[in-house]
Amino acid sequence: MPSASSKRRVTARLAAACLIGMASMSACGFAQAASSLPPLPAMGPSLRKAVAFESSEQPGTIVIRKNEKALYLVTGQGQALRYQISVGRDGFGWTGTVKIASKTEWPEWRPPKEMRARQPELPAMVPAGPYNPLGARALYLSRDGRDTLYRIHGTNDPKGVGFDGTSGCFRLTNTDVIDLFKRVVVGAKVVVE
Repeated sequence: MPSASSKRRVTARLAAACLIGMASMSACGFAQAASSLPPLPAMGPSLRKAVAFESSEQPGTIVIRKNEKALYLVTGQGQALRYQISVGRDGFGWTGTVKIASKTEWPEWRPPKEMRARQPELPAMVPAGPYNPLGARALYLSRDGRDTLYRIHGTNDPKGVGFDGTSGCFRLTNTDVIDLFKRVVVGAKVVVE
C-alpha cells in the first residue's frame, strides 16, 4: 500500500499537470476546451462547528492551531467557530501574528517564484475559476504591511482538507472558506500557533 507521502506526491504531480494544461489554454480556446474538462468540483462539505473556546483574543480574531489542523474564528467570550483545515507539510509550517490584508472571490493563482523553483512544471499563473487551486475565496496574509505569500483559501478537492499538505497556506473546503470570507474583515488579526 502506498504511503501517505507518496500519495501526496502523486496528487501534487497530477494537479501540476492539470494546471499546466489549463494555464496553456488561450482565453478563446477555454470555452471550447471546457467541454472536455472534468465535471465542476463539488464545493465540499461544511466542517464548521460552534465550540467553546477560551481565548483572550477579541471577537473577529482568527486563531490557527496547526497541531489540531483547526482554524478558530473567535465569536464571543468563550466561543468560536471551528473550521477543519490543512496546514503546511514538514518544513513549511510557521507561527506568528499576521493580518488579513485583502480578500478575493475566485482568486487567480500565481505560484511564488520559490514554489516554481521547486516545481518548475507549475505555470506562472492560473486564471480565476472553479479549477483554480485556491478555490472559491482567498484571504491574503500580511505582516508589518508586507505580503507573507501565505493565504487562507479554499480547495476544489474536498478531500484536500485535514492534513499536513500545503506549502504554508491554510486550506478549507470551498463551502467553509465562503462562510469564513463573509465573517472576517480586512485588517483582522490572525494568530498562528
